Amino acid sequence: MKFDGVNKIENGGGSKNRQEDNKMEKIPENVEIAVLGGVGFNSYQEFESRLVSTPYGEVTVYLTTVRGKKVVVIPRHAGENHIPPHRINYRANIWAVYSIGAKRVISTNSVGSMRGHPVGSFVVLNDFIDFTRNRPSTFYDDKTVHVDVSEPYCPEIRIALRGALEKQGLPYTEGIYACTEGPRFETRAEIRMMNQFADVVGMTGVPEVSLAKELSLCYASLAIITNQACGMTTQKLTADEVTEVVGKAQDAIFEIVSDTIENIPETRNCRCRFAKDGACL
Repeated sequence: MKFDGVNKIENGGGSKNRQEDNKMEKIPENVEIAVLGGVGFNSYQEFESRLVSTPYGEVTVYLTTVRGKKVVVIPRHAGENHIPPHRINYRANIWAVYSIGAKRVISTNSVGSMRGHPVGSFVVLNDFIDFTRNRPSTFYDDKTVHVDVSEPYCPEIRIALRGALEKQGLPYTEGIYACTEGPRFETRAEIRMMNQFADVVGMTGVPEVSLAKELSLCYASLAIITNQACGMTTQKLTADEVTEVVGKAQDAIFEIVSDTIENIPETRNCRCRFAKDGACL
């Protein structure tokens, strides 16, 4: 898939001087949507980059235009080395989206199936269960904010995701996401417990989704099945399998994301924009 208006740069933003230059450059106005990419989205490093300063650290964002809409891409694993799930700076990433002015977030996540979904098929997430342990999970450490997450994934973006998948003729379902701490895969016992409550399991979707809610952003996730969860098959689980499946699906993922971006309504009419109303004590 081709994106409009991309400028090729060196991997990682180049030298320190390049980083300092990027830090001084402003993000274009009217950036509408952010894409948070997981495994397999390293091709976004070819886009024009900027450094965004946040209270939680600096974030490199990549700028492009998709179907006439300005978009920033944040590959959550990108760094000098591949950043493992439990070390991702989730607060910095979501704050960067907020500070740029984007109001919608499309997340892509690789997941294991606890329901026998075919490998390579897609799941539009509709709820989550948090099994993480050691990740900063809120922007509000110094005051009490009880944000409503009864509808954690934006219904408007989910409708656009489903429409994009149907347009492409790709198999998908909807389901509940269980997020674990990682970086190891889950045990058989953990999967037996979790599959009573959830459909797929991954390591990167939380706390992204709840952090987005704390800032009244619209957030939705497209999950790709990269493997059967531990104990669902006798096959050994490997990271290579995850990378291979997502690599083969990159073109399809790009098309789904692009169609979704094109079909998201211009005006937000969902409840996401009111998520913080009445939440602060």
